[in-house]
Amino acid sequence: MNIKSLKVLEYFKIKDKIKEYAKTTAGKDIIEGLEPYTNIYEVKEHLQETNEALLLLSKKGSAPFEGIYDVRSALIRASKGASLMPTGLLRIAQMLRCARLFKNYVGEAGDNDKSRVLEDICIGIVPIKNLEDEIFIAIISDDEISDRASSLLFSLRKSLKEKNASVKEKVISLVRSNAKYLQESIYTIRGDRYVIPVKIEHKGSVPGLVHDQSSSGATLFIEPMSLVNLNNEIKEIMLKEKAEVERILAELSYKIYENINIVQNNANIVWELDFIFAKAGYAIELNAIIPTVNEDGIIDIIEARHPLIDPKEVVPSNIYLGKEFTSLVITGPNTGGKTVTLKTVGLIQLMAMSGILIPAREGSMVSFFNEIFADIGDEQSIEQSLSTFSSHMTNIVNIIQKADKKSLALFDELGAGTDPTEGAALAVAILENLRARGTKVVATTHYSELKGYALKTTGVENASVEFNVDTLSPTYRLIIGVPGKSNAFEISRRLGLPDYIIKTAKENISKETLDFEELVQSLQEKSIKAERDARDAESLKLEASTLKEKYQDKLYKLQNIRENAMYEAQREAKRLIKDAKEESDVILKNMRELEKLGYSSEARQKLEEERMKIKNKLEDLNKHVEKSSDELGEKIKNVKQGEEVYLPSLNQKVIVISKPDKKGEVQVQAGIMKINVKVEDLRVSKLSDEDKKKAKIIRREMNLNLRSVSSSVDLRGMDSEEATFTVDKYLDEAYLGGLKETTIIHGKGTGVLRKTITDMLKRHGHVKAYRLGNYGEGGSGVTVVELK
Repeated sequence: MNIKSLKVLEYFKIKDKIKEYAKTTAGKDIIEGLEPYTNIYEVKEHLQETNEALLLLSKKGSAPFEGIYDVRSALIRASKGASLMPTGLLRIAQMLRCARLFKNYVGEAGDNDKSRVLEDICIGIVPIKNLEDEIFIAIISDDEISDRASSLLFSLRKSLKEKNASVKEKVISLVRSNAKYLQESIYTIRGDRYVIPVKIEHKGSVPGLVHDQSSSGATLFIEPMSLVNLNNEIKEIMLKEKAEVERILAELSYKIYENINIVQNNANIVWELDFIFAKAGYAIELNAIIPTVNEDGIIDIIEARHPLIDPKEVVPSNIYLGKEFTSLVITGPNTGGKTVTLKTVGLIQLMAMSGILIPAREGSMVSFFNEIFADIGDEQSIEQSLSTFSSHMTNIVNIIQKADKKSLALFDELGAGTDPTEGAALAVAILENLRARGTKVVATTHYSELKGYALKTTGVENASVEFNVDTLSPTYRLIIGVPGKSNAFEISRRLGLPDYIIKTAKENISKETLDFEELVQSLQEKSIKAERDARDAESLKLEASTLKEKYQDKLYKLQNIRENAMYEAQREAKRLIKDAKEESDVILKNMRELEKLGYSSEARQKLEEERMKIKNKLEDLNKHVEKSSDELGEKIKNVKQGEEVYLPSLNQKVIVISKPDKKGEVQVQAGIMKINVKVEDLRVSKLSDEDKKKAKIIRREMNLNLRSVSSSVDLRGMDSEEATFTVDKYLDEAYLGGLKETTIIHGKGTGVLRKTITDMLKRHGHVKAYRLGNYGEGGSGVTVVELK
């Protein structure tokens, strides 16, 4: 990609923005070297990696870059066999830990192939946890080696503490005994040796070695002879400690040297991940999306936003070309946003071709171009003695020489800087030449001749930036299909220019030109109105759809309430009948007792009549209740798997998931519950049209599942709760699918997941037997289940 285009489109500013999100200098160096990729495969892969990083950041939070540093210089020293300082070793260990954590961070989220590219990158990471742990155990901080680094170091430091304690006791005793000769009753250290401050006039009273003198010369720092041997012993231990520390650092450095290829490879992958996640961080700031990429020169960017303009102020634009037309001519007043639109197209194209997500709406499309040319801005060159026009033409000559159908050319004020008539003719000729080659072109202009050219030429389309004459300000909205109107007369009138001058100016313009300008204004107003009406229609459509869903939901709830009320009434009626039966049985029993005491035949006849009345009333009540029960739904004669039916006892619609057994029972799915019920208790479900569609989908999915149930399920990476739910669902599908044997893959690991699954299988209704896998089946990493 030519540097000039990258510069004028402000591509380097985007790279500077991304650098702010990089954690290491190495990552920033990769960003610094970033350029648009040279083939569509690389473009798609790098866009995908950035999008995967964005999803990971949204799903799992910050990436594991804690404590990461650029250790390239330390690795260069290690590769030559040099001994590293504690800081270098510690930072290499932190880099190794970051690489290891990243392998887990990316791998754990890789469901449904969502992190395919990042997983491919991280597969190259080789964890060296033993070396990592050794360094962290041995080195506490940048300037401190741990006592646990070696047994000898621990022993030396212990001896050093004991010797120091002994010397302190001895020196304190000497201070007390020689207090009259001392400047102060203290001791101090000079050159790692304990000394006492003796007045210069008493130097002969304290025999020993002089190590220093005060600045005034009144005090000598003397090491008493009785301390010499102890200080020598301390010095000797300190030298041994220093040698042991150097040995430990050399040993750790050598271990890095032995694994230098792995360490270097892990580091390179971490730098690459730093670069990728920096792009993702910038994408979050922009609220960016991943576009689709084609090689056909088709651009369709929905609500494109210039990434360097304040998000609160930027006006989104819909920009498209490459299908019905290959050249877009944008006209409109100055400061209306034409140049911004031009730069937005070019910069978004460069971002996408560099694997950077773009600030637009989902569904946007960009194209892969071999080259993007840009002739934008004031190109006047004093050094080369070139005028603005000459400089522009020099650039355009270069574009004409190199542009082809795989190129995108951007022109700002094409043909400007010279005689308008000649400039317009040149602009038309340039556009026509590039159009004939198949080059995709976006050009801005003030020339009316280019509006006419775009109107009458196939493959060229007019566009304009909207201008509000009432407020004398641009709206920065791009309108494709309508040429721009200069609005010079309207702006001048609102600014106070007298009408008679404007009238004279209009008389100097041909009637055809004025008619054309009026037509343009009319078209623009109609286009704006059509767009506004389309937005309103879309809004009303969405509102109507929301209301429809709302009232369908209410209707469904009302039907449920009605059925529930009927069921409750039926249950209450049955209870009343039961109570009445019990009461009537007691009354009849008492009547029979009274009969035994002796009554006349007339009395017995009356009692019998009353008994018949009670019996008839109870039978009527029973019939009424049975009739009410029938209103809940028709009884089912034959049930089918996947059929939705109504279960009055739960007042709920359920799905039949098994065939009737010998007891006349079937298993049904009620929400997340599976229960066994008698077929005679089921009723035909009164389905609405929407419910019928849902039931058909459920049956279709169930039939599809029956045909395509896998013979195994993989639980690796799941926690116990998720694994239990997954296995339960899978065993149901396998049982319904007629599988006799399935394999549950849980991995070896710590054995916790295997134990959870084993406990579940012990009590699962579909399981006949289970065992661990044999050699060749996966061993203890799988469980083979035999189904009933």
